[in-house]
Formats: sequence, structure tokens, C-alpha cells
Amino acid sequence: MTGTGAAASPSGPVAALTALREELRRPFPGLVTAHRDAARRTADELADQIDDYLLPRLADLDAPLLAVVGGSTGAGKSTLVNSLIGAPVTVPGVLRPTTRSPVIVCHPGDRAAFAGDRVLPGLARTTGGPATAAGSGLHLVTTDTLPPGLAVLDAPDVDSVVQSNRDLAGQLLAAADLWIFVTTAARYADAVPWDVLRTARDRGTALAVVLDRVPPEAADAVAPDLAGLLDRAGLAGTPLFVVAEHPLGPDGMLAAAQVGPLRSWLYGLAADAEQRAAVVRQTLDGALASLTGRMELVAAGVEEQIGAAAALRDAATDAYRAAEDRVDRGVRDGSLLRGEVLARWQEFVGTGEWMRGLQSGIGRLRDRIGAAFGAGRAPAVELDGAVESGVVALLHAAADGAAERTVTAWRALPGGSALLDSPPEADRELSRAGHDLPEAAARSVRDWQGAVLDLVRAEGAGKRNRARMLSWGVNGAGGAAMVSIFAATAGLSGAELAVAGGTTVAGQRVLEAALGDAAVRSLADRARRDLLTRSSGLLSADQDRFLERLRTVAPDPDAARRLRDAAAAVDRTRRGRR
Repeated sequence: MTGTGAAASPSGPVAALTALREELRRPFPGLVTAHRDAARRTADELADQIDDYLLPRLADLDAPLLAVVGGSTGAGKSTLVNSLIGAPVTVPGVLRPTTRSPVIVCHPGDRAAFAGDRVLPGLARTTGGPATAAGSGLHLVTTDTLPPGLAVLDAPDVDSVVQSNRDLAGQLLAAADLWIFVTTAARYADAVPWDVLRTARDRGTALAVVLDRVPPEAADAVAPDLAGLLDRAGLAGTPLFVVAEHPLGPDGMLAAAQVGPLRSWLYGLAADAEQRAAVVRQTLDGALASLTGRMELVAAGVEEQIGAAAALRDAATDAYRAAEDRVDRGVRDGSLLRGEVLARWQEFVGTGEWMRGLQSGIGRLRDRIGAAFGAGRAPAVELDGAVESGVVALLHAAADGAAERTVTAWRALPGGSALLDSPPEADRELSRAGHDLPEAAARSVRDWQGAVLDLVRAEGAGKRNRARMLSWGVNGAGGAAMVSIFAATAGLSGAELAVAGGTTVAGQRVLEAALGDAAVRSLADRARRDLLTRSSGLLSADQDRFLERLRTVAPDPDAARRLRDAAAAVDRTRRGRR
């Protein structure tokens, strides 16, 4: 469900169901949230039922009725099926769990309806005698003892200890026109049977219940009790058949009298086209009507994923936005002028002469700077290196802080911990700036320094003091520009003077003498914006380490809406069929 595209505008039930099935088959979002597994399981069940039952049945309303016999472990389903048909078409399981393939039995004249992929297209078919091989394929058996118009399917145990068996049983029951649920006198009140029966009720599925292995002396008490339970569960009127417990015959089957009432009822459905159509109509309409509510569970699960993804994305964005603010403050508050940058700058002219220059006039100081830069390239290189190191350190510290804050926030948010823990070493790596950030930052700062020199060169062209500026070189002017950029943001305050001992003011005054104060302010503003833009790009690239993990599992923001739209389209066509 992470793909894009809107659901089709269906013109009928088949088109609407096909569009819904396509939405359900999209990969389900992978964030570990509270209701993800339930929503994904419901999505799979719905898509399977559309493929296995709804589309095939809508395509052929007159196809044979499919009765699926399901129930609890040891309820005697296979024995019941063999006894109903009067032939050993399926092998009762002796060991638990039963792992043989499910068996579908039909009249030879109906073979074509079940040999292909019209019903349960995802299950491979095998044919021949009774099924004995393990697997989840569908074993097809034909026999003249079963009337045309009816097929019986022996399903795996609904409470099997093997998850794949339970899943297959649920899939087969969802593909049925009629459920024949088999339970026993000893287990009819168990939780699992009632979960299945309530599912039949909620989906409007045609249902019959067989109470098997009932001791003759208990029949008068057990059967009414089960009937009362069905009534209170909203299943009043469900056909209930009681099979008394008696020894099996030499052929391993129940006596004809024991299964006679069930056989008469079932075979009567096969013989009466109107009754058969009524059963099909009940189950089909019930399945279609139940889609809206079941789809809401899926859509709500996807919405939960969308919300979790948004919260994780916002946490990372907030952390890295704070990192951008930290860099902005570091550039503006003069802190970059402490330490190495200040020492390299003062080496050019000497601290004492800087201070005297501030007192006696800018001209002599400007000449001193020119002499320092004109004497050789080493001082400029050292200053550039100090500025580069200072800015890179600021960027690295900001990225480290953002990464640590993002990891901490994700740990506390739904779905976040699983993203951090895969692979196991990811948490340690993600809590620090990316390993490629220092090199990328150094490269970006060097590019920025080159851009500053270009700005100085462009501002100096054609100025009255161009010759004076060129006498101490573009590099010298660029060095003075970089120093002034880090302290000229909020006006020249006493605090800034204190930070750099007055030397930053001198740097700005030198540029103003050569270029003019308006030009210097414009240059500093453009250079600062350029640096912050480059910094933002570097931090955004570091943030992508988190966002890329999120992108692999997060849903399309429109996924829940598309699911609801597709379900609504199915519901409109269902109402139009009435």
C-alpha cells in the first residue's frame, strides 16, 4: 500500500472488486505499530476472499454450490465427509496436526468448475485417489455418489497448532458458499469454534452446524444447550445436526442413519436450484456487505501507519531544523572568532598594532594588513584553514546533536525503535553525524570561501580604492571579509568587541575603507546566507539517513483514502444490485 495511483471508478461489482483487490494487494506499510499485524492480516484475508470467492461467484452465479466442512481438531470432519458421500474420498488424520492437502469432492459433470483456477486460484490442483500427500494444494476427487450442483471440501483444522494450517482453513472457509461447521459434544463451548461461528454471522455466510460424537444418553441435554448458544450468538435458525457416537463400520464410516438427516438436507440443496441460489445469494450478499466494516479496520491500520510515519518524520525534521538554528547562531554570535581563527587573524598584523589602529585611524591599519598579506601567501592560507576548521567543527557538532536528538525521539515513538535497531549496529551509527559529513563539510566550506573571494573581487571592481585593495590582494581582502562576516550581523556591539578583542571591528573597517560600508554589509549578508544555505544542504543530507529508513516502510499518505474510496465503490455497486 505504499504505491501511488487512485482506485478505478468501477462500473459494476466485478470492476469495483477488482479495483479494491488491487489496493489490498499493495505491500502493507512496515512500521511496527500496535494494529499493524491485525490490519495486514485483514487486508490479506479480504484480498484472498475477493480472489477465491467473490469474483469467481459473481462471474458464474450458477456454478455448483461449494460446501466447506471445517471444525476443530479431532471433530471427525474427514470421517463425516466420507460417510456423507459414501466413499473413502479423504483420509482421516490419526496424528495431530493433520498436514495432508485439503480435498474437494464433486460430481464428474462438475469437474470443470473446480479443475481450473475459477475458485481458489492460488492453490494448485492434484487429482486421483484420496489425498495423502502433505501440502496446501487442493486435491480434486470426482465421484458419482455426489449429486451434480454440489461440491464438498474437507478443510484443515481451524485450531491447528500449525499456523499455516489455520490460515489455510480460514482461506477455505472464506471461499465457501456454505459452511458446515463440525464440533463435538466435548468441545462445542470452546472459544475457537465460537470465533469461527461469529465470523460466519458477521459475514452473513450460510451456515450449518454438526454436533458430532454425542453420547446417546447426552443428546437430549447437549443439543438444546448448543441451540441456545447459537440463538444468543445471533445465529438463531441455523440448521443443527446431531451425530450420535457409535462405533464406525468396517469401512471406517458412520452408519447411514447417523448422517441421513445431514445428507438429505445437503443433497436437497443440490437438487433444488431455487434453494441453492438462495444460499449463494445469502453468502454473496453477506460477504459484500461485510467488506465496508472489515475495510475500515484495514484503513484505520494504514492511518495509524501514516500518523506514525509523520511523527517520526517530524521528529527528525525538528532535530535538524534546530541544528540549522545552531549553525546560524554560531555564525552570528561571534563564537567562531575565538581560538584558532582569532589567533591566525592577529598573526597577520599583531594584536597591539590592531588596537592602536582602532585608536589612531583605519588608514595605517589598512596599510599594515596590506603588508601582511602582500608579504606572502602563507598567512592567508593559515587563516583560511582556521576558518574552514572552525566552520566544519560547528557543522559537525550541530549534526551530532541533531542525530542524537532524532534517535532519542524515535526511541519514544511508535515504529521508531525497530527502524533504529535494524541492523543491530544502526543505533550507534545513527546517533552520530554520518561518517561522510566532515569531508563533505570541508569541501563545502572551501567552496564557500572561494565564493567569498569572488564576491570581494566583484565588489572591488571599478571602485576608487581598487588599486589600494589589490595592493594587499584579493586573498587579504577575502580574509578580512570572512572575519567581519562572523561579527557584523547584529551591528557592532560591545559584546562583539569583547569576543574578538576589537579585531573583528578592524576587519570590517578595513573593508569599509576600500569598498564602502553599504557594499560591505551587502557582501557580508550574501556570504552569510550562502554559508547557511550550504550548511542546510549538508544537514539535510545527514537527515536523509533517517528519512531513507522511513521511506522504505512508510505508507503513501493517500493509501487510507484510496482504500475507503475503493470500499465505498464496492458498496455502491452492491446496493445497486438489490
